[in-house]
Amino acid sequence: MAKKQSFGDKVRKQKAEARRMARVVLAEKKPNGQYRFRQKMVDVDEVQKELQAARS
Repeated sequence: MAKKQSFGDKVRKQKAEARRMARVVLAEKKPNGQYRFRQKMVDVDEVQKELQAARS
């Protein structure tokens, strides 16, 4: 019984620590006319900051 309880505690702890992430894909035009794509994983709360930083 103790194993099931400790396993349940671990799962509950992992779910509590889980963060919502978003993938941000940025397209950059290279000097030769081709595009290069960069992608980043950021917290959902930080998406707007990343987009503003990419525009400037």
